[in-house]
Amino acid sequence: MHIVSINRGNVAPLFITDSRSTQSVISGIRKNAVDNTVQIGRLGIEGDEQADLTVHGGIDKAVYLYPHEHYAFWEKTLLSLHKQTPQAIELAPGAMGENLTTRGILENDLWVGDRLNIGNVLLEVTEPRAPCYKFAARMGYRHAVKHMLQSGFTGVYLKVLEQGSVQAGAVITLQPGAREVKISEINGRRLKGRQRELFP
Repeated sequence: MHIVSINRGNVAPLFITDSRSTQSVISGIRKNAVDNTVQIGRLGIEGDEQADLTVHGGIDKAVYLYPHEHYAFWEKTLLSLHKQTPQAIELAPGAMGENLTTRGILENDLWVGDRLNIGNVLLEVTEPRAPCYKFAARMGYRHAVKHMLQSGFTGVYLKVLEQGSVQAGAVITLQPGAREVKISEINGRRLKGRQRELFP
């Protein structure tokens, strides 16, 4: 298990388009890879910004982790929607709005309270992402929220227990917690709870 990319971004306008109009909201969902070593503090990656702290940010959602393994699913989905050549759909790390793009650790592997050691940094799994309309706008199609929930490819939020520095390529060590609530179980409950909304 290791970090593929560390990503951060600034809040900026994000345009939401429906059948009638286009409106602008402020979002920090656009993240770009950082080449150098980055500090992680109690509130997340140094230099990273969040616009809506009810969704991302704060102590319990300081860092957002997303498995790189899921990128193939999104590239295939976008390809089928846009009917473009495979070379035209290639998502860069950070495209899901995540701070840490990782390889070797998936939602099915994680439980609330599990801890991730990355060098001198210690992170704790708190919950899976609950995607909103901003994710759909970022991906460019309205069913993106449904596809994230349906697939279970949500990524997870992390609390920072021990601050320090990280860099791409760093090894991640998993320390099991109490193992009472599985991330995939939370995803399943959320999907069931939104069936009427997502599948009219």
